[in-house]
Amino acid sequence: MKALETYPTLFLILFSSLLGHTQVLNEITNVDFLKSISFKSETAKHQFPLITTGESFILEFDDLLAEDNDYYYVIEYFNHDWKPSNLYKNEYLSGLDNQRISNYKSSFGTLQRYTHYELTLPNENTQFLISGNYMLSVFDANDELMFRRKFLIYENLVTIEAGVFRSRKLEQFSTHQTVQFSINPIGINIRNPDKDLKITLIQNEQWDNVKKLSKPQYIIGKELHFRYDAPAQFEGGNEFLYFDTKDNRITNPSISYVEQEEIYQTYLFTDPERANYPYTFNPDINGDFVINTVMGEDPSIEADYTRVHFSLAKQYTLKNEELFLYGKFSNYELNENYKLIYNPSYEVYEGTFLLKQGFYNYKYVWKSKYGLEKNKISGNHATTENQYLILLYIRDIRNQHDALIGVKTLSSFDINN
Repeated sequence: MKALETYPTLFLILFSSLLGHTQVLNEITNVDFLKSISFKSETAKHQFPLITTGESFILEFDDLLAEDNDYYYVIEYFNHDWKPSNLYKNEYLSGLDNQRISNYKSSFGTLQRYTHYELTLPNENTQFLISGNYMLSVFDANDELMFRRKFLIYENLVTIEAGVFRSRKLEQFSTHQTVQFSINPIGINIRNPDKDLKITLIQNEQWDNVKKLSKPQYIIGKELHFRYDAPAQFEGGNEFLYFDTKDNRITNPSISYVEQEEIYQTYLFTDPERANYPYTFNPDINGDFVINTVMGEDPSIEADYTRVHFSLAKQYTLKNEELFLYGKFSNYELNENYKLIYNPSYEVYEGTFLLKQGFYNYKYVWKSKYGLEKNKISGNHATTENQYLILLYIRDIRNQHDALIGVKTLSSFDINN
């Protein structure tokens, strides 16, 4: 009788396992002692891991425990929509993963001690066989997941001509941007574009707000044209705020004052709520950050950590809503580590966060039961400079995977009316 009672439980476990296998897998950071996670191509300025054949990725992160801990990387392959692929590992990898990250060194001359880890891919142990979507997961010696990050490998089999336009809707003409483009196959025959093509549009390299297209609006010869408005439309938002802590001894236009305690304390000027302000062009790096210091030659181990104090001038009007600090430094994740708390004494929302020296972009975002509103605090303008990425996938019927056959990066700096 006892054995029979376990069947429902076993069924639920198996059902949950099968259900989880079909779910979309997102990036995640599970621990707060691993900081300054950077993952990008070896030649790119922006921290978005995208390469073509012959190029390399570099993953870097700091362990604030300052010990020689063992970390291992595991690589998985995914379909265009980030659902698990049916491919076996030897169909997308040559060599082995689950390898120890052996390149690490200790910080030098810093108040906050840390160990800096670095991994280059591909390497002598791990090479990639096909293009498409991959996920890199980092585990500790106890097989506990520390964090995971997406990365992309593409082929140049099409040319993409694209531009950014204002919305055609009058009520969104001043606030929204639309990406329009055409595709010309040069190294591949697209037999059934309505069925085989999958397109992803990304604004400012943020995976939490992508647009997906499939069917071209019309075809002229071999050229596929995507001139949609609403399906390829994004809020323009506003330029990111910024601060620069490469020199902890001085202030600058964004830093009010600095104190040295057990580690440096950096107090930024209070930011206004910009939703009702007119648009002002302010060059940014679209949410990214760059580690830097003037106190040494190698920022990876000589840049120190500082507690950065943020404050947003806003009356207490929230009920069930929450405010978060948002940027690439947090991998655009909303968790308690980057939540702002209201201070009634000064009528500001404030938070203090440990960040490595460098140049940072950030903004304040609003989260309610209806979801994330990125521009409710900062404002929304069609003339904001944003970076867009077009990813073009095609289903490889022979090998049963979604090949990434084309990539296009463009900016809304010269937006079209």
